Amino acid sequence: MSDDALETVEGRDIGSGISIIRERTDVDGSGPRLHRHPYGETFVILRGRARFTIGAAEREGGAGEVLVVPADTPHKFAVIGPEVYEAVHIHESDHFITEWLE
Repeated sequence: MSDDALETVEGRDIGSGISIIRERTDVDGSGPRLHRHPYGETFVILRGRARFTIGAAEREGGAGEVLVVPADTPHKFAVIGPEVYEAVHIHESDHFITEWLE
């Protein structure tokens, strides 16, 4: 049974300079395709695991870890199930700007 939730808040709507995505899913392999932003993005992983591609590097991120993606760096991730992946993605912008690369 899927346990999916995706909540987004753009900073400009609340007077903040950052925007946030809160993600929760138990769907193995789910995650965004390769993309980049003109600002940095920080992933705070609360539960579960995911395989991240950040530029040319690949690594696994798990509960309690913080991963930082520099501005203009192509990145993506895929959830490693079956446990629930829950994370907060912090975008260093008051609104989301995404260039999809695949």
